[in-house]
Amino acid sequence: MPPTYDLLVIGDANPDVVLGPLDTPPDASLAFGQRERLVDTGLLTLGGSAAIMACGAARLGLRVAFAGRVGDDEAGRFIVAALNDRGVDTHALRVDPDRPTPLTVVLTRPDGDRAILTAPGTLPATGPDDVPEALLTGSRHVHAASYFLLPRLADALPRLLRTAREHGATTSLDTNDDPSGEWAPGRLDAVLAVTDVLLPNAQEARALAPGAESLDEAARQLAARGPLVVVKDGADGALAHDGRTVLRTRGVPARPLDTVGAGDSFDAGFVAARLRGLSTIEALEIAAACGALSTRAHGGTPAQPTWDEATEALVRNGKNPS
Repeated sequence: MPPTYDLLVIGDANPDVVLGPLDTPPDASLAFGQRERLVDTGLLTLGGSAAIMACGAARLGLRVAFAGRVGDDEAGRFIVAALNDRGVDTHALRVDPDRPTPLTVVLTRPDGDRAILTAPGTLPATGPDDVPEALLTGSRHVHAASYFLLPRLADALPRLLRTAREHGATTSLDTNDDPSGEWAPGRLDAVLAVTDVLLPNAQEARALAPGAESLDEAARQLAARGPLVVVKDGADGALAHDGRTVLRTRGVPARPLDTVGAGDSFDAGFVAARLRGLSTIEALEIAAACGALSTRAHGGTPAQPTWDEATEALVRNGKNPS
């Protein structure tokens, strides 16, 4: 039987409240004592690294399913509706009757930096029972996100990704940030052994490979643990390291309104390109275009590009994608 889905995404989904830009650091801009501060932009939008990646992949034309957990509340219903509206299958998105949907507040700055506050809600309870085996065995690719926010799911990821691979799927992981700052030394080895593509940003890559003297060295060390390592480096582009060879792209110039979710849109572009049979360097270029184009609007999903938009951006940037 052919796979039912091109992509299964496992992980976090929550509303994002995006506020900003703040022209000074949050600790200098905000004050308790019931003081109020005005900002130019406020937006309620779909958030969560996994959810944004799933929407980006659906926008690029993939058949996408999502597995995770939300609460039985207005925020959870918002998430389900937002994913469905963007073409993502949510039949496996479990509704928890006892825990609230996660909620994130994103404070942005003009330089693209941001501070993120998250109330985890259902995230600590999300686990392997929330991922139907039929989706693992019926998808061409399985992507997991926000490893450090989902401890029960993280513990099960080696088994889940191994099952997917045994049924012919490829796999990827975007760990995202670790709020504890510990970065699970040694714990990641089991999941990296069954991960085809690791997709950190530059800061995360350095944290996952402590002691590396350069970004290239951090990527090389991570690649030695199993996966192709694809590192997002903002305005400096991106690189891919397979343990022997490093490939780079400059990316696509952009004047971002905000960069929320740009890395997740990058992930979607890379996976979509590889599933279309493109080479690593071609996929890297498509991914960089998807990340850059997603910054054209506030929030992670409103400006995610179609496949045609991404390839046209590369032609304008002097490249000739397949």
